Amino acid sequence: DTLWDLAIAEVEKRQNPDDDVKPGEVWEKSILFMGNKNGGKTTIILRCLEREESPKPTLALEYTFGRRARRHNTPKDVAHFWELGGGTSLVELIRIPITSHNIRSFAVVLVLDLSKPNELWTTMESLLQVTRSHVNKILTKLEKTNPEVAAEIKQRMWNHLQRDHPDYTLVDPFPIPLVIIGSKYDIFHEFDSEMRKIISKTLRFVSHYYGASLVFTSKSEALLLKARALINHLAFGYDKSKSVSVDPSKPLFIPAGLDSMSQIGPPPASDSDLGKMRANTPLELWKKVFEKTFPPKSFCDLQDIKDPAQDSQYAEYEVDVMRAQKNQELEQYKRNVSKSWKEMDFDSD
Repeated sequence: DTLWDLAIAEVEKRQNPDDDVKPGEVWEKSILFMGNKNGGKTTIILRCLEREESPKPTLALEYTFGRRARRHNTPKDVAHFWELGGGTSLVELIRIPITSHNIRSFAVVLVLDLSKPNELWTTMESLLQVTRSHVNKILTKLEKTNPEVAAEIKQRMWNHLQRDHPDYTLVDPFPIPLVIIGSKYDIFHEFDSEMRKIISKTLRFVSHYYGASLVFTSKSEALLLKARALINHLAFGYDKSKSVSVDPSKPLFIPAGLDSMSQIGPPPASDSDLGKMRANTPLELWKKVFEKTFPPKSFCDLQDIKDPAQDSQYAEYEVDVMRAQKNQELEQYKRNVSKSWKEMDFDSD
């Protein structure tokens, strides 16, 4: 190779730091989709995989995959798609897909329902905290067993941000690639303009703080294509879009590293209110400001989970008949116990 060839290769490597797959080898990536219940995760996955299917409610943790060929007559790359159902109630299941064996090629897509701002911060915080904690545990183990891989992952956290970026010391990148999708933009667009501005600015800050890409989407084909572009970059190494849309009156589209604190501006609150708020980190300050406008709902995800045994898509005649019989026996046992309890004679003294 000439010096010019080496220079071109080095530039391409810097522009595509994740592309460490040699020609002829199969690219294999994994992505975990999580977020609000009924937020549109399944719809987004099906659209990315170009499948004409009607989305069904996700039960616990579901898996599918997609295959793409980078060039003609080359082996097809594989992307593993995991989807966590149940909102925040089943977050412990993330330990199943994210392991020390695939951590180098793993990414997370967080889907937040823009039509439910009162659930937005709680959902985001719960899911990202548990995921980050799990990933950090894996990295701690790798530092002992495979320090080179651990160092490589930690370095990749900063690849989207140049050292001369003014916010280099102000952000706290997520340990693995992260995309935040604001779904149901069509409903969100009908909100009061001030509400939209607060939500948009907050999600811009959170995404920039974590080194994540941010995109707003809906069932609109044009918006789904933008979300698909970001996901295909993670899954199959497609070119990363350099376009940016930060206008709060339009759907946001901001690839990682292309925003800044100066463009986002301060938290949407008066100086007097900001002065009264005690926070240890910028993230905590934005949380307090956001939840002042959108108080978090006190809801329990566990109560909303449907019993899969009653779901028609999992029906099995023989199993269901036996289960019905056991349910009848249980009810009879409860009645007998209750009856015998009432008939017991207790000493009054």
